[in-house]
Amino acid sequence: MKLVLRIVLGLAGLVFVVMGLAFWANPATPAARLGIEAAGALGTSSLRADMAAFFGVAGGLTLLAAVRANARLLTAPLLMIAIALTGRIITVIVDGYTPEMMQPMVIEAVLLALLAAGRRSI
Repeated sequence: MKLVLRIVLGLAGLVFVVMGLAFWANPATPAARLGIEAAGALGTSSLRADMAAFFGVAGGLTLLAAVRANARLLTAPLLMIAIALTGRIITVIVDGYTPEMMQPMVIEAVLLALLAAGRRSI
């Protein structure tokens, strides 16, 4: 079971790293998938910096944790995803729910459970 968990974590980490790299290569495309649009050069720069950092760090640490079987490396990605999901929940409370919000919330909840399981057992 630990091996399966490590493989799944490794794949999730790899997907996040690829997303981070996509923000460096062409920030408008992955941003549009997330409902974000850059406002000029500063916005594009922020997408490349902030979004690539979020996905790159979370993915890199998750991938490294899976490869090294080091659960402590999952602490930062776990916190990052928990804060992201919390932000989405706050948005639902403050601004109301729209159907397109469900997919990223489900993905983040699943990732949170996966990272928590990895943090406990790999």
